[in-house]
Amino acid sequence: MKIMIIRHGDPDYSIDSLTEKGWREAELLSQRLIKEDIDDFYCSPLGRAKDTASSTLKKLGKEAEILEWLHEFRGTVISPFTGKARVSWDLPPSIWCSDDRYYDIKHWSEPELMASGKSSTVFKETADGVDALLERYGWRREGMAYRGGEDVTIALVCHFALGITVMSYLLGISPVVAQNNFFLAPTSVTTLVSETDASGVSHFRAIGVGDISHLYIQGEPMSESGLHPSFEK
Repeated sequence: MKIMIIRHGDPDYSIDSLTEKGWREAELLSQRLIKEDIDDFYCSPLGRAKDTASSTLKKLGKEAEILEWLHEFRGTVISPFTGKARVSWDLPPSIWCSDDRYYDIKHWSEPELMASGKSSTVFKETADGVDALLERYGWRREGMAYRGGEDVTIALVCHFALGITVMSYLLGISPVVAQNNFFLAPTSVTTLVSETDASGVSHFRAIGVGDISHLYIQGEPMSESGLHPSFEK
């Protein structure tokens, strides 16, 4: 199985759509995706994701199924600086790099910061959404691996933190590590493929993370939306 996780184009958050650059990115993305033999498309309910998918879907004469759990990752924590709720990704490194539990897939939600919000709940909702979708194709979760399943290619058009969270779940990486150490540029493509052993046990391997070669070959610069050279509290 191949899973392509696609971030939306350069966003105009004020209207939940794309900037002029974002529309250019979406068109260049479509020129790549129409060659990928994608069986099924799934999309976030938010406008910027649906707009990004529209160019590709129009060319292919297909529709994407909207999945509510592909909405941007809505986990929050209470900031130790302001006492107010904030997103639980893009955290200042001084908050999480000194606590080994954040690096562990089984213990990342235990520190006081993560326990102060709903990140673990949203992570579980995302994980459940992933497993329910894969079960449609016969892939059944067994512990940290999968068994069975069809040889299909699917595309998930979604968001930075949500896409990273899907990747972290399928690869067994702490979402804190994934959300803060990886960057998925607008219209980037992250590709995971299944590998199966003789006993029928499968896992997913990343063969490309945040790839934007479709932009580079056309001279379109990368959008830095989501990068944080310095951090706000």
